[in-house]
Amino acid sequence: MLRHLLLFFTFFSALLRPSHPRHAPYAMRISCGARNNVHTPPTNTFWYKDFAYTGGIPANGTRPSNISPRLYTLRYFPLSEGPENCYNINRVPKGHYAVRIFFGVVTERNFDSNEPLFDVSVEGTQIYSLRSGWSNNIDEQAFVEALVFLTDGSVSLCFHGTGHGDPAILSIEILQVDDRAYYFGPQWGQGTILRTDKRLSCGAEDPKFDVDYSGDHWGGDRFWNPIITFGQSSDRAIRTTNSIKQASNPPNFYPEALYQTALISTTDNQPELVYTMDVDPNRNYSIWLHFAEIDPSVTGVGKRVFDILINGDVAFQDVDIVNMTGGLYTALVLNKTVAVNGRTLTITIHPTNGHAIINAFEIFEVVMAESKTSPDEVRALQTLKSALRLPLRFGWNGDPCIPQQHPWNGADCQFDRTSSKWVIDGLGLDNQGLRGFLPNDISKLRHLQNINLSGNSIRGPIPSSLGTITTLETLDLSYNFFNGSIPESLGQLTSLRRLNLNSNSLSGGVPAALGGRLLHRASFNFTDNAGLCGIPGLPMCGPHFSVGAKIGIAIGSFVALLLVCTCLMCWWKRRQNILRAQRIAAREAPYAKARTNFSRDMQMARHQGFENSRTAAENGPSLLS
Repeated sequence: MLRHLLLFFTFFSALLRPSHPRHAPYAMRISCGARNNVHTPPTNTFWYKDFAYTGGIPANGTRPSNISPRLYTLRYFPLSEGPENCYNINRVPKGHYAVRIFFGVVTERNFDSNEPLFDVSVEGTQIYSLRSGWSNNIDEQAFVEALVFLTDGSVSLCFHGTGHGDPAILSIEILQVDDRAYYFGPQWGQGTILRTDKRLSCGAEDPKFDVDYSGDHWGGDRFWNPIITFGQSSDRAIRTTNSIKQASNPPNFYPEALYQTALISTTDNQPELVYTMDVDPNRNYSIWLHFAEIDPSVTGVGKRVFDILINGDVAFQDVDIVNMTGGLYTALVLNKTVAVNGRTLTITIHPTNGHAIINAFEIFEVVMAESKTSPDEVRALQTLKSALRLPLRFGWNGDPCIPQQHPWNGADCQFDRTSSKWVIDGLGLDNQGLRGFLPNDISKLRHLQNINLSGNSIRGPIPSSLGTITTLETLDLSYNFFNGSIPESLGQLTSLRRLNLNSNSLSGGVPAALGGRLLHRASFNFTDNAGLCGIPGLPMCGPHFSVGAKIGIAIGSFVALLLVCTCLMCWWKRRQNILRAQRIAAREAPYAKARTNFSRDMQMARHQGFENSRTAAENGPSLLS
């Protein structure tokens, strides 16, 4: 059965060979807090300077472990600037990556250099919590490493303060590995993160990275801690300089030197090799076991046969390295993923013929990647953060809803099964000293049920876009400085059960759709707004006109006023003309009277002369006769 399993594993490994050309894998190394690019000995490794990836404060730092990169700056994140702080690194090609973060301790004068304890998340999924004592030169606790798929051209690495010191980061590495690296079964894929819990090189004397072994770069430059005994005084280390076949094969590209040392049991009384480590309970662990027959005393098939037990259960039975690999000095890799309910993980190599042997092993915690928050809602919250001038202590960095252990303060989350994304269903930012204004983009938080922004100093109008959040049940904007009118669109919120707009500077009439719902078990408060009117408890409003009507009335009033002013001007000018004429007439009255008498005398004289002439003409014939 085991032979068939090996044949299947070999066949599947062939299928998993990378389809990409053998170009150099993508690598990004950041020296946190560094002002310039850095090269570190002994391998002359290149580190980019720390620029524009995050907030925080650069400072001088110390390496807590001998395996830490030889870097002497770091970046720390004061808790006063918020509990969540992230490195956001863009332009990362889509692919599979080993992400490694080294921690540091600030050495600045007058700085509280107590050991910081904080949580670490990758792409919104929490993968690690620093334990007390990590800074005491403990190699495996000086960093955290995880294998993760990056699909959107970026990676977010966040550090979550827990109230025990300021998180401090020495360096970050993002190293591309084969797309099918560490395939462990059906659960493997983009929804899975493998956090490195342990890597041990059995029989080795010094800690080494893949680069120290001259390993293939597609392996991700793994760190291997040495172990020279399992502590039973019944094992010993062996070594060889012989070449190891089938070592650096895809997709995992293990360095050949990993198989040139091993631990073997030495007594017949206790022939087993047993390794026990502490783990977190109720987790899944993927275990990778490495073997090569390098013991000169084993010369062929059947000379060494053993079972492998994990927490007492047989994981592999009748393992014969020579038989399964086809020869001596040939690498064999076995993988088993198990669920661990307790707090310990025990690996037992139990020989049934000969003695036990093991060259190396790796243990990964299988972490299911959390679903992220809807990108539209994340952008809307970032706009809200800027518009409301949210204090630094809020942080609001990374993903609002994940990791679930560290959601954003003031944002309530709900999982939307339709989109398989987290959404925001509540905002509780009351009495937080907020200033600024409420942006229209708040409507993009379309799953909101409750908004409480009361007791702040928010100014400006109430966005009419609030009326499009049809799920809204509670809206409390009281005790702010909102002005203008209440948007008519709020009347469209048929689910609204409580609306508090009291103690603002609002004016105009309460929309009829809102006023009409006061009788439908809805609780509304409009008091202490001097300009509001239109419902019981507020002053009565005058005739209600539409905006167009109000503009028409204003224009008509202006025209009427202009006409009245024109008429008054004309009347005033005419009146002035009359008065002027009367004054002139009064001054010329005596002369006018004399001329009038003279004219009358002239007219009488002419009339008298005319009469005499007519009489003479009538009497003329009688005188001749």
